[in-house]
Amino acid sequence: MGVFFERVLRPLLFALPPESAHAAGLAALKLAGLARPVLRPLFLNKDPRLAVTLGRGPETLLFPNPVGLAAGFDKDGEAIAGFESLGFGFLEIGTVTPLAQPGNLRPRLFRFPEARALVNRMGFNNAGAEALAARLARGPRPGVPLGINIGRNKDTSNARAPEDYLSALDKLFDYGDYFVVNVSSPNTPGLRDLQSEAALRPLLTDLRRRTDELTRDRRRRLRPLLFVKISPDEIAPETLADVALAARFDGIVATNTTSSREGLPAGAPAEGGVSGGPLQSRSTEILRRLAKAAQGRLILIATGGIFTARDAFEKILAGASLVELYTGIVYGGPGVVRAINRGLLGLLARGGFGSVAEAVGKAL
Repeated sequence: MGVFFERVLRPLLFALPPESAHAAGLAALKLAGLARPVLRPLFLNKDPRLAVTLGRGPETLLFPNPVGLAAGFDKDGEAIAGFESLGFGFLEIGTVTPLAQPGNLRPRLFRFPEARALVNRMGFNNAGAEALAARLARGPRPGVPLGINIGRNKDTSNARAPEDYLSALDKLFDYGDYFVVNVSSPNTPGLRDLQSEAALRPLLTDLRRRTDELTRDRRRRLRPLLFVKISPDEIAPETLADVALAARFDGIVATNTTSSREGLPAGAPAEGGVSGGPLQSRSTEILRRLAKAAQGRLILIATGGIFTARDAFEKILAGASLVELYTGIVYGGPGVVRAINRGLLGLLARGGFGSVAEAVGKAL
């Protein structure tokens, strides 16, 4: 699969404009979802050493492997069955906002193969929380944990942002195994200002309170886990860890795209977030600092520059229990999840670890 993708499929997709290629990939994955019963056994690695259990007490989630889909690839949950058929251990859809919005003007997605990078300035283009809830209600539920990434609408002021996050949570509460609060995209004006302690602490506290209320009112057996997704650029990760702990959040996703242009070739767009190779070391540094600050009290999910099993293992050793792919799929293709999980098994064995859980944070 890897050679065929590199020699045939990727050149065909890269001949298209990036957003057109993305749409073509989603369309193919929708079709792949119809063959999920056949495809998933071919791609899914069921080795128990890869399984990860997260949460405390009765509120736990089982992930068959630590490699997940990052938010942004399937904003509206259109191809959940298709992505599951590729062997992912969990899926994160979104970012979804309370109201539908078109996002920023095109072109808004750019490839830089020489840097293994993408630049996106999509701007939370999505069909809205009600449309996603309707799609998820039609089911079926995926066989792996489903995360839903939520954000505020572009036209909502930061003063009213909590209303947007609470609205999205209310509409989608019945469908997410975990929720991610996105306050870190560089493509919605002013959004990253919500990472300040003064803004973030009450926002996360309100969301945790509402989650507890909804869990009781709707008689959910398990409270969904709550994460906040942070930027690699502005705020000290130690501060963000303190805020997440004070709000009784379960964890942090580290990190979103970067506004830095370091590692990109000349002529790259000045606006938009950079993902992939240029983000790799920075996101790992942030992750390591978070792990030291949290001392095991927060679940950490890593994203940013993960292409291979060694990349994923580096994040795990730095403190991540799970890793997520976006740019790695664009450059690695549909077989990348299986390749990473196979490679992780070898790296775990060589490191003397009996499971992914045993390796988490061991480089600290």
